[in-house]
Amino acid sequence: MRGMSMTQNSKHAGNVVMLRGACLWIIMALLLAWSLVGLYNHLDILKAIFPGSPKRVLQAHLDFLIMSALILGFYAAKVFLPWHVRWAMVMGAFTNSSLFLMYALFPTLDPLHDTFNPIGLGPDIFNIYLYTSLLMTSYGFGKASVLVFKSTFEKNN
Repeated sequence: MRGMSMTQNSKHAGNVVMLRGACLWIIMALLLAWSLVGLYNHLDILKAIFPGSPKRVLQAHLDFLIMSALILGFYAAKVFLPWHVRWAMVMGAFTNSSLFLMYALFPTLDPLHDTFNPIGLGPDIFNIYLYTSLLMTSYGFGKASVLVFKSTFEKNN
């Protein structure tokens, strides 16, 4: 991919992983939407799966949709992005959105929940996951933003 210019007129500009990731995260958002329907209709099995606040499930649902929209927007720009940027965006979109899901699944991790307990191995591992997610997401979307912005100054645009 070294010989590729910043902008590509090919079908995917090398960014097909972004399209696949966005589609998977939209499916995840749909699953969470149906889970919300079940939670608000008091299905016991869903209350057992998500013992935390249903608001956290809603936040995860919305975040998966927002992240998918962001990825699709960058994909639509048809600017070639290095593999590490594409993967950071796709994986960061999942991990970032899943943070809210983790709060719904494990309310002891949720600082806004009555059962919050920041002490122990679980919360320590979660904090590593949280900060890794924030760094990966920031790197992916930040670097992609810079590359797309730079591409707008190329002569062929």
